[in-house]
Amino acid sequence: MHIEPGLVDGAKITLSYATAAAAGATGLWFARETVKERGLMSLAVRSVIAAVLTFVFFEILPTFPVGVSEVHFILGSTLFLILGAGPSAIGLALGLLVQGLFFAPADLPQFGMNVTTLLVPLFALTALARRLIAPGTAYIDLKYAQVLALSACYQGGVVAWVAFWAIYGMGTEAFAPIGTFAVAYLAVIVLEPLADLAVLAGAKALRGKTPPTLVEPRLYASA
Repeated sequence: MHIEPGLVDGAKITLSYATAAAAGATGLWFARETVKERGLMSLAVRSVIAAVLTFVFFEILPTFPVGVSEVHFILGSTLFLILGAGPSAIGLALGLLVQGLFFAPADLPQFGMNVTTLLVPLFALTALARRLIAPGTAYIDLKYAQVLALSACYQGGVVAWVAFWAIYGMGTEAFAPIGTFAVAYLAVIVLEPLADLAVLAGAKALRGKTPPTLVEPRLYASA
């Protein structure tokens, strides 16, 4: 998880309930769009896939404590490109919740902050994709520069929210460790586009063999 226990506590933590509620409502709106496109079963299956992958990101991939938080390889843009915004939002929240309930119960009080930190950048990424990617372009045909921009948007949003919560909880004492954390996160911004391109190349090779209900419609077809 991104927000460490004790970073924000007392009455201040109430703010996280409001931000998480807003993020959750936005995620449900995107989920409704997914149901309209491919049906409820597609949303459910893709959300489960996203939840499993989120759990893998947190519990299996390497994690490095740095500054005010930890550096995780959370491949938010990868989830978005393959599974779509709605399923990715649900999967990120579910994966985070499962980790907290069964593997890191001390992190549960920070759930609102952590889910906000993961979901709001996803929605910003979704908005950027609509502006950055031409309507006639399928995701499997994206160029490195486009994928890099999407990754930078998501990971930059994560860093921004971690910085916000740290300053909110610690004040100016958080400035130095925030800087250390942000510099360390540059590695994720560099590596994630490569992972995205590799996954998209795999998806391209599987074109025509992948059940449509398992992936974002835009992956193969233009909007």
